[in-house]
Amino acid sequence: MFTIKLDDLSGPEIIALLEEHLSDMQATSPPESKHALDLTALKDPSVKFWTIWEGNQLAGCAAYKALNKAHAEIKSMRTASNYKKQGVASRLLKYLIENATLSGYQTLSLETGSMAYFEPAHALYQKHGFSFCGPFSDYKEDPNSLFMTLTLEKNCN
Repeated sequence: MFTIKLDDLSGPEIIALLEEHLSDMQATSPPESKHALDLTALKDPSVKFWTIWEGNQLAGCAAYKALNKAHAEIKSMRTASNYKKQGVASRLLKYLIENATLSGYQTLSLETGSMAYFEPAHALYQKHGFSFCGPFSDYKEDPNSLFMTLTLEKNCN
């Protein structure tokens, strides 16, 4: 049984998972194309951050950042290595979509890498209704980045 909870980013498990995430992003994306938020940036009041747990085991995390009253951006989607291919990312993504909808956002967008490493993420987002789009917010065209967006329904099921 998985439990999703709003997280204050203070637990050692989440700090370790985020360090692993940032390490992977540094190894995969050039510095000018790395847009993952660090621990301090994730604690900004414009960000809502959740973790998903199986008992006392951290299975993953996800966040979104308010860009304005109508538009939020998904940040820091990560599944713990021992929970990959178990539906954790889909559960988190569905939760983010539902929460963003209930919070009144009309659009949920994201930036992700364009390299083969990110293809499973592209497939996940497309499976949940996201489509590719141009840069949004402060992003610029970048051969190492892809942008995706989802128009949120007022009555999300």
